[in-house]
Amino acid sequence: MAEEADTGVSSRAERKALEKAKILQRESERKIFRLVGRVLKKPEAERSEEEASVLLLHRDTVEEHCKRQVRRNVLKRKQEEVFDDADELKSKVRQLAAAVKQANHLVVYTGAGISTAASIPDYRGPNGVWTQLQKGRTVSSSDLSKAEPTLTHMCIRMLHKEKMVKHVVSQNCDGLHLRSGLPRNALSELHGNMFIEVCTSCSPVREYVRLFDVTERTSLHRHGTGRTCMHCCGELRDTIVHFGERGTLEQPLNWKGAAEAAKMADVILCLGSSLKVLKKYACLWCMNRPASKRPKLFIVNLQWTPKDDLALLKINGKCDDVMSLLMEELNLQIPVYKRAEDPIFCLATPLRPEEVNSHTREVIAPPDGQQDRSADPGRQAEEATAVQGGWFGRGYGKGRKKKKAT
Repeated sequence: MAEEADTGVSSRAERKALEKAKILQRESERKIFRLVGRVLKKPEAERSEEEASVLLLHRDTVEEHCKRQVRRNVLKRKQEEVFDDADELKSKVRQLAAAVKQANHLVVYTGAGISTAASIPDYRGPNGVWTQLQKGRTVSSSDLSKAEPTLTHMCIRMLHKEKMVKHVVSQNCDGLHLRSGLPRNALSELHGNMFIEVCTSCSPVREYVRLFDVTERTSLHRHGTGRTCMHCCGELRDTIVHFGERGTLEQPLNWKGAAEAAKMADVILCLGSSLKVLKKYACLWCMNRPASKRPKLFIVNLQWTPKDDLALLKINGKCDDVMSLLMEELNLQIPVYKRAEDPIFCLATPLRPEEVNSHTREVIAPPDGQQDRSADPGRQAEEATAVQGGWFGRGYGKGRKKKKAT
């Protein structure tokens, strides 16, 4: 017994000694890494003999520093905004116009870059949300309901009306495509719509369009808006798909429409998207086909995208500038957004009297002379429309299970 106890104490001591040695080793490596970094920052002519010998002694560390610097430089170049000059921009837009005219099934993929003209920040631009957070800066929240469809939104609506655009696949949650007048059957909002909440207890799923941002109380894996369905009293949820979640809701996500449009597409036009998220949706790119049978890809973005090498044409310009030139080439007039014609006022479901104070977000004001239907409970039952679909799929279920487990 005594021997076994001694063996146990000895093995514990050995493990502790080994762990301590590993900690000291890692700390030593960090010190060397920092030292080599300081030396490399100096011009070669200003390095002392001792510093030069440090670099010779730790060649692997020097090589790792150089690799990291190369990666940093590549990342910096990818984040830089590049602008085509006026003549080159016009030339490229002419090529795009020719492709639009010849296309049998043109599908448009849109990202945050088409809404920056409406004072909605993008994500990966120089002043984007993710860029600011990576720099340790705070990002001020803004009420996106004040935004209105941009020139690009209105151009897309007109191109669809002229049967030149068959379908629009959007990553944006700002609802501006819907508010521009684009028909819902021609739109897939893959990450949801901030003006729509749904009841998943109803079958089929019941949808409520509101005149305010319904996501005030929601976040990752927490989608309850605090309001209830007027038919079954089930909890209403937003339609937003966050990172780490998987959305399968029929409307507004309309994955079925997006996948079918991609299958039929012969031309894909990407506007204002970094494509870092969209590239992960394999069904949108037809990569299982031979290269010659894939849709022709046109990209409009100021920064590098992971699909640049596959694009037939990359246009480095602002979306509004490019679309304005495109409409000129196509001899199409750009429609002006009119608040009185905004579909959201026809689609909106009024709140019940007890729900009027259920949010603090600003309400989209109806145009002068038009009745504020958001405060008219008399039309509740007829306004709530039913749509087909499920909820947030595996992403949402996974989050719920984790919560219950803890």
